[in-house]
Amino acid sequence: MIKRILIYALLTVFALFFLMPIYVLLATSLKPLKEVGLERMWFPPNDLSFDGFAKAFSRLAPNLRNSFLLVIPATLLSAIVGSINGYVLSKLKFRGSDLLFALVLFGMFIPYQSVLFPLIRFLQDIGLYGSIWGLVLVHVVYGLPITTLIFRNYYSEVPTELIEAANIDGAGIFKTYLKVLFPISLPGFVVVVIWQFTNIWNEFLFAVTVTSDPTKQPITVALVNLAGSQVVEWNVQMAGALLAALPTLIVYILLGKYFLRGLLAGSVKG
Repeated sequence: MIKRILIYALLTVFALFFLMPIYVLLATSLKPLKEVGLERMWFPPNDLSFDGFAKAFSRLAPNLRNSFLLVIPATLLSAIVGSINGYVLSKLKFRGSDLLFALVLFGMFIPYQSVLFPLIRFLQDIGLYGSIWGLVLVHVVYGLPITTLIFRNYYSEVPTELIEAANIDGAGIFKTYLKVLFPISLPGFVVVVIWQFTNIWNEFLFAVTVTSDPTKQPITVALVNLAGSQVVEWNVQMAGALLAALPTLIVYILLGKYFLRGLLAGSVKG
């Protein structure tokens, strides 16, 4: 009994420690500017004020739209292509498939910083530098290793007999994928969508280097530029951070219960 009490007490302390920054973020965002300061950082607002949220939203709304224009197609494309890759590498064994899979996974370990200059030159050559679609292309390519890995492990759990039966019925490679594997891929897609949505939404390095035009930058870059040059309105900064974090939080709330289930679906084999 005492051991259990100590464990719960320790977990409570850890939880409070983890939630302290979130409390400061929320409390500061709801204060008027005159109440913001180090001496009152831990105190709740005397007068609730939503001016910080109003100012942050008015300044960040175009960049919030840019983030959605980036994240939605990049997430869907990387998920679909990763699903096809996982199907090919798990069910259509061919000479060199394991080597090809290893090379794809190698892409996960290439540091972003090491490819910035050739990446920018490539995007300039194809006319996509400085555009949202250039960022979409970057995130689709960089997302393929992890999406391929997740779907390969997931499809390894599917009985090969289903694929063979579809082939006997005359289904080709893509028809087998569309009619047999795609309909049972929802758990895998949920994992990939949450993973890619969160990573792409929160990514900063590619966003700040590929899109130099402030009107085309996603919200992570705009959030850094939200601070004024003379006076920093910390209530606006905190409100902007909460607005930037809200979409990923909503995705986890709506799909979180499926995340672990889908993540473990391919953990036995693969």
